[in-house]
Amino acid sequence: MTRTTDRQTTRTTDPHPWRPTRRRLTDTLLTALAPVAACSIALGALSTWVAAGRAGDPARIEVIAGRVFLPYGDTRDTAAFFRITNSGDADDRLVRVSSPGVGGEVTLGRHRTTGGGAAYRDEVDSAAVPAHGSLAMSPHDLDVILRAGARWELGDPVPFTLHFRRSGPVTVEAVVVSPGDVRASP
Repeated sequence: MTRTTDRQTTRTTDPHPWRPTRRRLTDTLLTALAPVAACSIALGALSTWVAAGRAGDPARIEVIAGRVFLPYGDTRDTAAFFRITNSGDADDRLVRVSSPGVGGEVTLGRHRTTGGGAAYRDEVDSAAVPAHGSLAMSPHDLDVILRAGARWELGDPVPFTLHFRRSGPVTVEAVVVSPGDVRASP
C-alpha cells in the first residue's frame, strides 16, 4: 500500500487479514494445545484408575425376606423388616420407604435402649448399605415404622417401595406375619 503525504512518500506493508503469519499460527497452536493437553491428562488418569481396579461396578441392590408384623391389641402401629444386599462395588443408602398398602406415613426407625434398660424408637433419615455387604432389618435395630391396613391377615402380601440414593427405587412385597413368628427375622 502506498500512502502519499505532503512531506514524503511512505510505503507500508500491512498483511492481509486472511493471510496466515507466523505469529497467528503460533497463537492458534498454543490456544489449541491447552484443551488437547487437558484431555490427554484426564484420559491418562482415567485409564490408570480403571487399570488399578477402582472403576468397579455401581451398587447392585436386592431386597428379600420382607416381613411385616400383624399388629395386636388396640393399636394399628407396626413394623416391617427386609434384608437388603448390595453385590456392587459402591456403597448405597436406603433413604425412604413407601407403600400404597398402608394407611398413613411410613418411616425408617431404629430401636434404642437407655442405660436403665428402657427401650425407645428414633426416626432415622437413611441407612447405609455397604458395597459387597448387607443390611438386615430386625425388631431390635432398624425397621420400617407404619400403620397397618384395616383388614390385614396372616400371609397377606403388602407392597413396599424402598428408595435408594444411587440405585433408585426397588419394589418388593412383605408378608404379614405374627410378631412371635420365627420367620419374622429376615
